[in-house]
Amino acid sequence: MKAVGYFKGQPITESESLIDLTIPVPEVRANDLLVRVKAISVNPVDAKQRQRKHSEDGTPVILGYDVAGVVEKVGDGVTAFRPGDEVYYAGDITRPGGNSELHAVDARIVAKKPSNLSFAEAAALPLTSLTAYEALVEHLKVKKGGTLLIIGGAGGVGSIAIQVAKLHGLKVAVTSSRPETIAWVKELGADVVVDHRQPLAPQLEANGITGVDYIFNTANTAQYWTQMAAIIKPFGHITSIVESPEPLDLTALMMKSATFSWELMFTRSMFQTPDMAEQGKILAQIADWIEQGKLRGTAAQTLSPINAENLKKAHALLESGKAKGKIVISGW
Repeated sequence: MKAVGYFKGQPITESESLIDLTIPVPEVRANDLLVRVKAISVNPVDAKQRQRKHSEDGTPVILGYDVAGVVEKVGDGVTAFRPGDEVYYAGDITRPGGNSELHAVDARIVAKKPSNLSFAEAAALPLTSLTAYEALVEHLKVKKGGTLLIIGGAGGVGSIAIQVAKLHGLKVAVTSSRPETIAWVKELGADVVVDHRQPLAPQLEANGITGVDYIFNTANTAQYWTQMAAIIKPFGHITSIVESPEPLDLTALMMKSATFSWELMFTRSMFQTPDMAEQGKILAQIADWIEQGKLRGTAAQTLSPINAENLKKAHALLESGKAKGKIVISGW
């Protein structure tokens, strides 16, 4: 079957950073689905993995952690899906990714795709939706009437987080700087937009916000740490999805009895946690919101077909830091 992968991690400008391949069809485990991939999208994790991870045994590395497609085959232990079902999911970072014609995935982290979205539109949603939902609902435990600051509001995760926050009755402030991304986050429901290149507290205060109950950092944890510690309210909570190259001074949160936690969407599948099936339930909830018109898709650009050339374009745009929403690649 066709796939896109690589053998040695390299900058995206190198000719073999991503290459077109022919690989065997994956084996299907008892709890797996075999999915015929119709569309994929790219995320920062793809670029990070591409630069860090290398082939160890001559088997190519296949990335891709957003998939929409059709179930081709179900494992012996699967009862919730059948061949022909249209599904979407983010996958498992410990297994080969979905940048291939056929992909094996644990059925517990899969849901039926929103019926009113195309495969391309649906492929933009899984990883970012899971990340945003887990961060806001499970980590921050947001409550109606609270104020949330999203650092990095125009990216894939921020674009979903704004909408999930508004569904939960929050006042939402986000960071953004370029005219097109400011317009984007406002369209998604942001109440206040501040420039991430300037001190955040004075800008928030100018908009009547003297502190926030929750902070969700999707951009740079270390860079904003001091500002976040100053802005968070007593008993507030900060969650980030961006690893820090240096230790964080948690003592800065002590006087406020504030808390900090990491969000990693892959934790459940990576460690096969007892609540792993929650991800399938979250995706089902996202699909329901989409179908009811309460949540909108975030696909901003679609390329076709799925091949190395288009995936290189998508990775380069993602790494430029100028992408808004999600970049999708559709069809083989």
